[in-house]
Amino acid sequence: MYQEAFNRGVAKSMSILVLGTVALDSVTTPQGTRRGMLGGSAVHFSMSARLFTPVHLVAVVGRDFPGEHISFLRRKGVKLDSLCVAEGLTFAWDGKYEGDMNAAITLDTRLGVLATFSPVLAPPQKKLDCVFLANVDPDIQHALLDSLGRARLVGLDSMNYWIHSKRASLLKLLKKVTLYVANDQEARDLSGERNLIKAARALCAMGPSMVLVKKGEHGAFLLSKDFMAQVPAYPVDSVVDPTGAGDTFAGACMGYLAKAKKIDQACVKKAIAYGTVAASFNVEGFGVEKTARLCKADLDKRFVALRATVAF
Repeated sequence: MYQEAFNRGVAKSMSILVLGTVALDSVTTPQGTRRGMLGGSAVHFSMSARLFTPVHLVAVVGRDFPGEHISFLRRKGVKLDSLCVAEGLTFAWDGKYEGDMNAAITLDTRLGVLATFSPVLAPPQKKLDCVFLANVDPDIQHALLDSLGRARLVGLDSMNYWIHSKRASLLKLLKKVTLYVANDQEARDLSGERNLIKAARALCAMGPSMVLVKKGEHGAFLLSKDFMAQVPAYPVDSVVDPTGAGDTFAGACMGYLAKAKKIDQACVKKAIAYGTVAASFNVEGFGVEKTARLCKADLDKRFVALRATVAF
């Protein structure tokens, strides 16, 4: 069983490496509009993962990227040795949310320097054995994974665009990862199954040891070859901006597992619970407004409250 092999290993470091985007986001929701906010999958992941373990961020930005954002990330303890500053414009996303805000409406996407990005790691980072491949081109994810040593815990996220445009590359990646993270629609699209349990089983059969399906306000569940775990969402009465909630979820989940240095059913349940709690903070503010101010005690308090709502 995978978790037995993982648990027998000796972790070289608790630190986690995240590959993803660092972006300038412009978002409109019923609560207002923000322009040029710090965002991106790697940033949102880092804001929650940092509460459990040191985070090394791998991404690219353009010359237009504000220096204040780099200073902010450093103040939060995020390691930026592999943040590349390239000639050109930073990846930017412009979107809006309407109604129940369960899905983003993309208004504009500017790839900028991300279009030609090839990740380069500092030598010590190649020895890290926990890595998360956040949402970015699967070919870039492949390039990073191939440059690493033998990682023990590899997480992978993607999106429907890559599922449809680079399916073959994504399927190759699935054979190399420990944990595949997908929302309900992504799980259905990649597996071809409508029922989410069947979808998760089909995805497990493609290679990953565990599949984590995020269901938004309905929580999340994880299916492995050995067990299944499910956690409800933390109830939030005011959603301001859902952007990055999934990445925040993944950051707390992976951060906890990296710190725990083991995988068993109890650890996985706790990791998912921390993920849903972290995501609940994220949606309460624009961008990283809420998660940037979080400390571990904030997560723990809400974690206890979430556990108290579960009836069994």
